[in-house]
Amino acid sequence: MPPPDELARLVRAAQAELRLPSVAARAVVRGETALDLAVGVADAASAREATTDDQYRIGSITKTFTAAAVLELVEQRRLALDDPLGRHVREVGDRPLTIRRLLSHASGLQREPVGAVWETLEFPSMEELLAQLDEAEQVLEPATGWHYSNLAFALLGVLVTRVAGVPYEQFVRERLLDPLGLGRTTWERAEPAARGYFVDPYADVLRPEAELGRLEGVSAAGDLWSTVGDLCRWGAALAAREPMHAVQIMADPDRWLLAWGLGLELHRRGERILYGHEGAMPGFLASLVCSREEDVQVSVLTNASTPADGVAELALSLAERAIELDPRAQAPWRAGGEPPPEIAELLGSWWSEGEEFVFRWREERLEASARRAPARVKPSVFAADGPGRYRVVSGRERGELLEVVRDERGTVVKLVWATYPFTREPRLFGPGTGRRGSG
Repeated sequence: MPPPDELARLVRAAQAELRLPSVAARAVVRGETALDLAVGVADAASAREATTDDQYRIGSITKTFTAAAVLELVEQRRLALDDPLGRHVREVGDRPLTIRRLLSHASGLQREPVGAVWETLEFPSMEELLAQLDEAEQVLEPATGWHYSNLAFALLGVLVTRVAGVPYEQFVRERLLDPLGLGRTTWERAEPAARGYFVDPYADVLRPEAELGRLEGVSAAGDLWSTVGDLCRWGAALAAREPMHAVQIMADPDRWLLAWGLGLELHRRGERILYGHEGAMPGFLASLVCSREEDVQVSVLTNASTPADGVAELALSLAERAIELDPRAQAPWRAGGEPPPEIAELLGSWWSEGEEFVFRWREERLEASARRAPARVKPSVFAADGPGRYRVVSGRERGELLEVVRDERGTVVKLVWATYPFTREPRLFGPGTGRRGSG
């Protein structure tokens, strides 16, 4: 486990340098708590010190729950990711809004609901949200660029309500919160809870932010309260939600450091990909950062309105440092059983387009990789798809078919993978390596 002091120093330094009333932070490494620390005051009026059981508003981290709720309905085959939203929410009409684009902030919808909601702090009901939709701008053509939209996620909340047949908040509680035991993640403040503040930029003074109530029809975009413990458990659960991690669009196409999956931020930090989400509400900032490969979850919560970038960077730094201090140990190699005869005759080197590929039997599965591929490139993994047929389930050419070609004696003479011939010796292109030739 990482030495707790190493991570605690990062938290204490950030709390002081960023002038945050309080910071609660937790880091979990492969199921073991590496950091559990709260620094500062949760309530300045009473001088109550913060604890890691304090609730904070988590703002847009709520969107990860919304995305997971939508994918629950996809798994139930009650909708599909590429369905037009209007198929399920008739008030949308024929706007070119697909569920996938809404989830990945690629819909091009304006950022906020119609009206000055962040001045009045009065949010529309679901009915008002839909009634005002004709006034909402399509600021970008769909799928032409990343554009963050709370309005898009508010509409996803409507989608969940309409398709599930129960209120969005109830569906999230029954399908996600309760099964995972996230008892401190709620739609209403549940004590103990931190109070939100604005830190005067020119004096060491805390100014209480407005006590913001429910977001009504915009709930799905950012209404939850939670704790660092619940968020780390949620981050661990998100690791298994494979579709959410697939890159949909680059949020910074000039640098390729931040992509968006289905409701998830995907950070590239060197050779690592970290996932999670940030959140902000008046008086509160939140960040969840996790690693699937290293099984690490970090959550950081604070009761200040600024600086959002500093809090997000703290969470990223904590995750990276936790990994560096306690990297996952290499699993020992274990001998396995003999491959099936129909697999054994496929193993070894095959050539295509002048490149050598090696087929291996590893952990009871057929794999293939280019001989010169860097170590970081994962092999293609195949699953049986009928006699002499195998389908790529992960890695290079995912989804494509591998066919085994035999001569009249039943000897394997060629493989055809994604329509490309593979032979035991390097060959030129041409009829001699055709699809059904003798090899």
